[in-house]
Amino acid sequence: MSIIPSWLVIAGIATLVAFLLNRLDSEDIRWFNRLRRPSWLTFESAIPFIWIFIFTCGVISANEVWETAPNTNYTWFLMGCYLLWEITIIAYTPVTCKLRSLNIGTIIGATTFFAGLIVTLLVFPVSSKAAWLIVPHLLWSPIGTFVTWQMISLNPGDA
Repeated sequence: MSIIPSWLVIAGIATLVAFLLNRLDSEDIRWFNRLRRPSWLTFESAIPFIWIFIFTCGVISANEVWETAPNTNYTWFLMGCYLLWEITIIAYTPVTCKLRSLNIGTIIGATTFFAGLIVTLLVFPVSSKAAWLIVPHLLWSPIGTFVTWQMISLNPGDA
């Protein structure tokens, strides 16, 4: 029996990865903030809360897998898959901003969807509940990717 609950370890690792990888300087933030957005994007202020919800669902999903089949080789493999999926999601902002490329952002956004779909398919046999907890990301990721893709035509110099 572990002294630290599994959900706390998983949440801690997810938070640490997000903190370590999501490094932006003031120039990156200025570049991103000056980009034109589609006129229909009226919910931009809700996006951080959407991501908090998605990451929370991801942590709960990973914990569900761990609690269903703790400490097996396949579960460790799945934890690695969750980690790679999170890294692809987190990479969107710093890589897009550092490279100043909405095309790269669109590619990363699409990649996160497929990474999430693969994790869902791998997790489903272990826990359908864990798989369903990934669905919010599968629903949101195409929207975020579409927004980035739409921004290319509004900001052709930043494609």
